[in-house]
Amino acid sequence: MIDKLAIKQGCIDAFPLAIAIGAYGLSFGMLAIQADFTVFQSVMMSVFVFSGTVQLASVAMIASGASLLSILTAATLLNLRNLLYGATLSKGLRNVKKKWRFLLAFGVSDESFVLGTQKFKRDGPAPVYFATVALFFYMSWIIATLFGALIGDQVDPLQFGLDLAFPVTFAALLAPSLKEKASITTAICALIIATSMEVTAPGNEFTIVVTGLVAPFAGVMLNKGGH
Repeated sequence: MIDKLAIKQGCIDAFPLAIAIGAYGLSFGMLAIQADFTVFQSVMMSVFVFSGTVQLASVAMIASGASLLSILTAATLLNLRNLLYGATLSKGLRNVKKKWRFLLAFGVSDESFVLGTQKFKRDGPAPVYFATVALFFYMSWIIATLFGALIGDQVDPLQFGLDLAFPVTFAALLAPSLKEKASITTAICALIIATSMEVTAPGNEFTIVVTGLVAPFAGVMLNKGGH
């Protein structure tokens, strides 16, 4: 039997963040067209990749003439954080059959991770809720990419700050979760590492990877030291 309540709650929780994802998707669609992608190519990239960070980095690298190997390497490194996301989310999806887990894994993103972990912590395993949230974000990203690609180079997304819509909203969503000492310590470490890397190497596509891997480890070590 379909859990209609979980679907409804998932849509309600996902909607505010989907607006920010839409703005980010518009930005990607416009930038992709400006990098000589076709509308079809831009949309298909969102359909099969579904990662704003990877897609923006890939478009920039393709436009600069980077090799396929370097693009694939960068994409792999940028998505390494999903290993941590998946390991955490698996606890709330333990009753789901393996074939469905593979499908849900494709829907793992920064946004679905935050909402999913918050839901699991409150109410325990909630696969229908997570699937709803993931699908909501996925469709929002694809539709926004399409509109952005159709607008093309008529608007500069950077001029209106569309590229900042997602990170600002994500930070606001994450803030209420920072209640425990370990979470706060990890967040502070992430802020210090990311800021340092941006100061020393602005626009470095590996900032997210390094921050995502080092900050949790540093947070754990500092908390152990405190005990």
